[in-house]
Amino acid sequence: MSLELPHRHGHGFDGLYGLVLTAVAEDRVSAEVEVRDELKQPAGLVHGGVYASIAESIASLGTALSVAADGKMAMGLSNQTSFLRPITQGTVHATAVVKHRGRTTWVWEVEITDDQGRLCVLTRMTVAVRDRREGDVIPRIGL
Repeated sequence: MSLELPHRHGHGFDGLYGLVLTAVAEDRVSAEVEVRDELKQPAGLVHGGVYASIAESIASLGTALSVAADGKMAMGLSNQTSFLRPITQGTVHATAVVKHRGRTTWVWEVEITDDQGRLCVLTRMTVAVRDRREGDVIPRIGL
């Protein structure tokens, strides 16, 4: 895989909220999102859905890139996100680390921090691994 980092992941929903991949490895994926008013809930905090979306995107992407060569595809199965500290400005930093690589599911832990490196969000993401069928979309990140 050849990917120049950082890399703006401009496909679909990830492009709307501004996901930028900063590291992609076999067992770890990192990304950032710049805080904008459009990503905040009425109280001025980054919306919880943004955090859950970041976690699902980078964990699913990490799984998909690993299983694609075997004719498999990956999709989010479960997203358990705990909000520990709000982020109101700056950059959201996320790192997903794989904890389990099974035949049909992978489990990732995603830590999301603020610009000061404080843990703000913790997500356990379960990703389903399935056989790819004719016509299924193969994930692309600008390769």
